[in-house]
Amino acid sequence: MAAKPKLYYFDGRGRMESVRWLLAAAGVEYEEVLFKTAEEFENLIKGGNLMYQQVPMVEMDGMYMVQTRAILKYIAAKYDLYGKDLKERALIDMYVEGMRDLNDMIMFFPFSLPEEKQKNFNYILERATQRFFPVYEKGLKEHGKNYLVGNQLSWADVQLLEVILMTEELKSGILSAFPKLQEFKARVSKFPRIQKFLQPGSPRKPLTDDASLEAAKKAFKIAKNSFLKPMS
Repeated sequence: MAAKPKLYYFDGRGRMESVRWLLAAAGVEYEEVLFKTAEEFENLIKGGNLMYQQVPMVEMDGMYMVQTRAILKYIAAKYDLYGKDLKERALIDMYVEGMRDLNDMIMFFPFSLPEEKQKNFNYILERATQRFFPVYEKGLKEHGKNYLVGNQLSWADVQLLEVILMTEELKSGILSAFPKLQEFKARVSKFPRIQKFLQPGSPRKPLTDDASLEAAKKAFKIAKNSFLKPMS
């Protein structure tokens, strides 16, 4: 029996969360090595397997894989979540790249300057409802299928559900103007593997709060008073 993939990261969502989502959708069990201190992270670097000295890192199929997109593409291709041909893969990539932009805005939102937090919050919601969600609403409508691309679940569908739920954590009801996305969310959330991942006690990480934010700053040696500039 092949060894389970091993995920190396801090104990939080960050960039590893999309990897967790995709492995869950593929029905792949995995283990996690979660470091809590800068010393533990430095020991991981000293191990010599961490290219670029950055995480996330996934140990899988005899490889130590880094760079989030490279990891996700490998998993998607390995488990038939990456389309049936080059055209479908290109479309999946285009959808996913947009979703990653929105995902990153939400992921870094907790690092906002206190006086800029409301401005950044409004910016994220404006981008979600004016730039990103209309694309996926149109895509589902024009494709006329249950999925964004092709006739089966793909990486794009998994990523879309993740980013929808992340945005709803910021503002409930944000899908009110997007009936196709509402249907999509309800439908894909019922897939057995995804439904299991959404249940309490699953490996899915909780919403980033002040405690997990400070834990991330401690693990990566980020100054406690470090914040991001306005997103806009």
